[in-house]
Amino acid sequence: MKRNFQTEFLFQVFSLIIAIIVVHATYVTVVRPRATAVLNEQALQIQEDTNFTVERSFWVLIKDFEQESCFVLMLWAFSIMGYKATTSLRERKLLQQVLVPVPDGVRILPEDSREYARTLQALPGGSRDMLLPRVLLSSLERFGSTRNIQDVSSVANTLCESEGGRLESELSMIRYIAWAIPSVGFIGTVRGIGDALGQAHRAVDGDIMGVTLSLGTAFNSTFIALLISIVVMFLVHQLQSLQERAVFDTQTYIDHNLIRHMQSRGGVQ
Repeated sequence: MKRNFQTEFLFQVFSLIIAIIVVHATYVTVVRPRATAVLNEQALQIQEDTNFTVERSFWVLIKDFEQESCFVLMLWAFSIMGYKATTSLRERKLLQQVLVPVPDGVRILPEDSREYARTLQALPGGSRDMLLPRVLLSSLERFGSTRNIQDVSSVANTLCESEGGRLESELSMIRYIAWAIPSVGFIGTVRGIGDALGQAHRAVDGDIMGVTLSLGTAFNSTFIALLISIVVMFLVHQLQSLQERAVFDTQTYIDHNLIRHMQSRGGVQ
């Protein structure tokens, strides 16, 4: 588990670095040059025709630093969610395998638990650290030591509940990112309005271009941030649902493929 934590932490760090590099390179080479060209063209058209209506350009809409930061956070959240979703899908794929081969009609006695446990211990390290093998192994060990099927059921449910709590707590980083994205957008709003107020004297003299651009920064940053936040939150809920189903299916697997085959010496199942 410690090794998995270190791997996930390194993945998050490197995914953030890669997201910053990719997004910033895109902005430097594509977004800001095109946005500048669009603004220059619009300025010329306004000078030639005072009735010219400025159309909203996608490049102008996303050109500012706040939008760039939002896209960095979005890609970072996507990478973390992709990592966690891949792990959950691997867990679900493991549920389709027979890890404890017990034919119908055969009962597992406390003396047999060690033999079945060896099958789980022989799994590769990556598979052995997943939820299902861990719960199966703990259940067999508890059955061998206590010879009580109720204790097996209790330990299996406790491990699944603790795993659900762990998965829930690990989503806190993604939820923080989803909260930070609109916050960055509001920072752009405050910055844009502040710049617009700083250029109010020019508007009094008839030059409203600076005020218009600053207000555009204010509203565009919030608009993009809220759109990204909606997408990220939707995916967060989908990921949470996927993880919860994986834990629930693990409990069902334990009941159907292990506990129902157990029998103590007294014949109580």
